[in-house]
This record gives sequence, C-alpha cells and structure tokens, in this order.
Amino acid sequence: MTVQRRSPKVRRRRLPAGARERAPIVVERLKLEYPDAHTELEFGSPWQLLVSVILSAQTTDVNVNSVTPALFARYSTVEELAAARQEDVEEIIHRTGFFHAKARAIREMSQDLVLRHNGEVPARMEDLVTLRGVGRKTANVVLGVAFGVPGFAVDTHVTRLTRLLRLTSATDPVKIEEDVCSIVPPSEWTGLSLRLILHGRRVCIANKPRCHQCVLADVCPSAELGLTKPPGAARHRGATAG
Repeated sequence: MTVQRRSPKVRRRRLPAGARERAPIVVERLKLEYPDAHTELEFGSPWQLLVSVILSAQTTDVNVNSVTPALFARYSTVEELAAARQEDVEEIIHRTGFFHAKARAIREMSQDLVLRHNGEVPARMEDLVTLRGVGRKTANVVLGVAFGVPGFAVDTHVTRLTRLLRLTSATDPVKIEEDVCSIVPPSEWTGLSLRLILHGRRVCIANKPRCHQCVLADVCPSAELGLTKPPGAARHRGATAG
C-alpha cells in the first residue's frame, strides 16, 4: 500500500500574539516530558485502531480497552464485524456508553471497508472521512499512529490546551488543526497531538490544572491565572465528534 503524505488545507487567519514563537517551545518541552508518545488504545491492526478510536468518544481509553479484546475475539475480521448483528455488538461494547450509536458506527464503517476498499483501511484522509462514523479527528489518529502519515488530531484535550497556550483562538476543530499545522512542522503533528492529550489528562486537567507541575508554565499565557478553559470555550460543542 502506498502511503500518501497530506497536509490540511491551510487558510490565512490571524494567530494569537506570540503563537509562532511559543509553538516550537511547546513541541520541544512536551517531547522531553513524554518522549514515548503513543495512543493508550490497544490494537493489533489499522482496522482495530479505527474501531477503538470510534468507541473512545465520550469515554476513557481504559473503558475501550476493557471491551475490545472480547469484541475482536468475537469478530476477528472486518468482514465478520460488517455482518454482525447490532444487538450482539451492543452487548459487548455496552460499558463504553452511547452503545447504540457506536455499535452502528463500527458495523457501518466495516461494511464500507468491505464494499469499497476490499476490507482494508485506506491511508488517505480523503478516503477515511467518507467512511460512516469517521471524521477528521478519528482519521488523523489512524493516519498518524497506524500509517505514520502526519496528522494532527483535535479532541477535547487538544482543543482546550491549544487555546490555553494561545496557539489558536479558534473553537472549530478543523480551524484549530489548520492553525497549529501552520506553525508546527508536519513531522511533529502526530506526536504533538498525542502529547497534548497526555498532558491534558495528567497535568493540565480540566477544572484543576496543576500549573505548578507544568513544564510549560513559564510560556503559557493562562498559567496561574485560574483559567481552566479559554473564554468562549463553554459554547463550543462537538470537539470529540469524529
């Protein structure tokens, strides 16, 4: 399979003051803090990763990892999951929440792979986002982690941290991706996204940021100001979709 490197379509938009200067500092310090950046989802193939990322919406990776062994033991191939009964899949993934929608999404995504891609996960953004249940966030994770294609996945942690760090003032995930990718080299996109997620879970925790433990405190415009989310962030919804 030929893996194509692709970049998001970047529109010229005014960035927050100092964003270009902060970006390389953020990249380098998080690399030192989390040298082994990786997804905490457990998977054995691009298809299993794709399923796991879809299941991870609105729940923890721990929850996803608790159900996927049984799921992949029951349905070991994309063809088997594509032909699975909705009720049977729902029963296995129940604890991840929103199990009706998630069961339908992973079944329909698998059906699309069988019908249009011979059961193989494509390594192009343009193809991934045409699969039912797959948006840019999910596609970027799969591209970066499974195929080594630079991709900047924007989830709720990445949305919150990039705005607190004033790397962007956007609230839309696609615009956040465009802004950050315009000031960070493609080789760093996947790692930065994964590290921001880890940092958001472990240090820059929503509603309880540990600024005194943060390696970015001296360059973060929001540090020690009591800002757990940027102004207007509460109005933004849908950052975890896709």
